[in-house]
Parts: sequence; C-alpha cells; structure tokens
Amino acid sequence: MRQTVLTFPELALVAGTRAAAGLGVGFLLADHVPGPARRTIGWTLVLLGLLSTFPLAINVIENRLPASPPD
Repeated sequence: MRQTVLTFPELALVAGTRAAAGLGVGFLLADHVPGPARRTIGWTLVLLGLLSTFPLAINVIENRLPASPPD
C-alpha cells in the first residue's frame, strides 16, 4: 500500500479547492442570487477550484512514499 504524507496546510488547501468548486456549482444551481451575478460568481469559483487542483494534485503525487514490501 502506498502512503502519501501531507501537512495540515496542504490538506487545508486541497479541501479549500474542493469547497470552492462545490460552492461554484451550488451558485450555478441556486436561484437566490440574480442571474448574471450568480453565473459570474459560480463559474469563477468552479474555475478557481479546478485550476488550483492541478498543482496540488502534482504536489500530492510527488509526496507519495514507495510501497512497503509485504510481510
């Protein structure tokens, strides 16, 4: 089994990007904010969440530890 070591700030960044993307989708689906503002905020959050995911994913992949041999 491979292990990945993340610090708390790295984990918080990963969670933050997921939250931004989720909030963006929520804004796009909700009707509480007027149309143009809702779409602008929603797409901005979705794109921010998606674009910031790639560098973080690369960082997580680079921090993987090799698999330990089976006992």
